[in-house]
Amino acid sequence: MNTYGYIRISSIDQNENRQLDFMTALGIPAERLFIEKQSGKDTKRPQLQRLMSTVQSGDKVIVESISRFARNTRDLLELVEQLIVKGVEFISQKERIDTTTPTGKFMLTVFGAVAELERGYILQRQAEGIASAKSRGKYLGRPIKKAPGNFGELVKAWENKEIPLSKVCEQCGGISPATFYRRLAEYRLLRGNSG
Repeated sequence: MNTYGYIRISSIDQNENRQLDFMTALGIPAERLFIEKQSGKDTKRPQLQRLMSTVQSGDKVIVESISRFARNTRDLLELVEQLIVKGVEFISQKERIDTTTPTGKFMLTVFGAVAELERGYILQRQAEGIASAKSRGKYLGRPIKKAPGNFGELVKAWENKEIPLSKVCEQCGGISPATFYRRLAEYRLLRGNSG
């Protein structure tokens, strides 16, 4: 069980010393720090991806602030969900979010509820826009890739480490790992509600 630190600054001319001092005070060694000098506009960041593939069940990921980890609620929730699925704890010092505590889990639930509300509004506006465009004969859109009928079997094989995530994504129509984790969360939610 290891503790890892993630540090991000937006540009080369910014200084990461404040975040480094915070991680040093926690006793996290340099070899377990992932330092990113890049915008947080999305999750396609090399050090973040390295961190996500390095951590294992029982590990902890600590950030000074959630704004260093993700710039929007959707990305934050997706990243934390990926960590939780792997059995990794997430702690953000500034916001006092700690997935090992009831309060931290509650805070994530609040973030999730706000994100869900935002998504609902976006989908409502999108549906209205699509209906309007269709009524004028102007709608063109990319079809949503649905989970295949054998998704449950693929999940089970992946959980049992029989096939890698890349193979599951490939068999699900070439979806990204982030899309897979969203489908997985939906699948588990539906399975939980039906059981």
